[in-house]
Amino acid sequence: MKDILNHVGGEFVAPLTGRYLDNVEPATGKRFSRVAASGEEDVEQAVRSAAGAFGAWSATPARERSRLLIAVADRIEQELEAFSLAESVDTGKPLELARSLDIPRAVSNLRFFATAILHFGSESHTTDYDALNYTLRRPRGVAGLISPWNLPLYLLTWKVAPALAAGNTVVAKPSELTPTTASMLAEACRDAGLPSGVLNVVHGLGAEAGAAIVRHPDVPTISFTGGTATGAGIAAAAGPLFKKVALELGGKNPNIVFADADMDAVVSTSVRSSFANQGQVCLCGSRIFVEQPVFDEFVERFVAATRKLRVSDPLESGTDQGALVSRAHLEKVRSYVRKAREEGGTIHCGGEPPTNLPDRCKNGFFLEPAVITGLGMDSCVNREEIFGPVVTVLPFRDEREVVRQANCTPYGLAASIWTENLSRAHRMAEQIAAGVVWINCWMLRDLRVPFGGMKHSGVGREGGMEALRFFTEPKNVCIRYPEDVSEGIRP
Repeated sequence: MKDILNHVGGEFVAPLTGRYLDNVEPATGKRFSRVAASGEEDVEQAVRSAAGAFGAWSATPARERSRLLIAVADRIEQELEAFSLAESVDTGKPLELARSLDIPRAVSNLRFFATAILHFGSESHTTDYDALNYTLRRPRGVAGLISPWNLPLYLLTWKVAPALAAGNTVVAKPSELTPTTASMLAEACRDAGLPSGVLNVVHGLGAEAGAAIVRHPDVPTISFTGGTATGAGIAAAAGPLFKKVALELGGKNPNIVFADADMDAVVSTSVRSSFANQGQVCLCGSRIFVEQPVFDEFVERFVAATRKLRVSDPLESGTDQGALVSRAHLEKVRSYVRKAREEGGTIHCGGEPPTNLPDRCKNGFFLEPAVITGLGMDSCVNREEIFGPVVTVLPFRDEREVVRQANCTPYGLAASIWTENLSRAHRMAEQIAAGVVWINCWMLRDLRVPFGGMKHSGVGREGGMEALRFFTEPKNVCIRYPEDVSEGIRP
């Protein structure tokens, strides 16, 4: 039974608490490793390590920080299969998905920010011929980075890469449900030559290790991706301490289909945007709004395509849907299917565990993807984040109605709009309350653009230069010209 240890000061160390949590493979329901259950003393040890390394790391030239991050990316890429397998076993997602998307994207995150820091500039302003103002941006210190279980390495590197590139040191806490690739990342960083203490990884429960990071007085920067309720607690704890906080939270994203859309493209992409990673992606379109004239056609074709998805062992080739991350999460998702049925919704397919799983997976946390119609906008199924393979389909009459429906939840993370009418596309994109709007596509990501949500979907933006700005502190410097010089240059 392997123990996943903390990584502090360049070494793997046992938790000072002496406690461990079971790490369960979602596809089998069986424990396959233990992960450190860290507490406040472990976080204190990691913060001291990070704070001690900050001075030298922040003074390291950007080109050297860039070189080291690229070396880390190279190591992950060289071990693509090992990282992919670990990610699949930890999360229950199909191995093919981890191999083609999750791990390559983690590599891209590291390489992008490693090179972006070489082009990160500051602003200057000439002030009425009398002075020059310019902006210095310096790393903020120790960054506390808390990442979720659905895209473990993908989203951890999304935070680690810009924080380190900008010259900060890091105390990271991955989800206790999916800790393996975070430990492998720490090993890759050590092997690539990252100085001791620059990256520290502390495992454990959010209420213990995560909360200790948030309230630590020597961690001035917090970046969190996860549930909205947890994000609210982090904001409440960090606010009185005047920390700089970025929160990427939940979503209940609308997928809006107009009658003039390319139905073939809509159906194929909507199956992916609804059920990718078993629907456990904050950007999934869990509410599909379809213009009335094509509603019946869409439902028929979408249900048929959903039924073709293969739910099976995530390690098998050809598996479309793997397991949900835990038994508790599976039961939560199933409870929404029951509520939909109780409220009079029509369940066209799915919503139950599959009956034809391989023997290895008989006790795994699997659920057939569900498509539901007939629920009103007041239904909790249409308003609350389910975060699983469950989508609802609703008809609409016109733009005004669908904008109102799309915006009626507390969330505002992402939206997709399908139409061949360019003017309508621009109007809708402006009116939908979401931080990301895709038109005639889904999940086309450019790492240069800002990413984040509105309303209860988050605070702040990640990605591109926004991330480098977040992890640095701007300082205005104003230099007044000598009097004889300023007089001499007046027209």
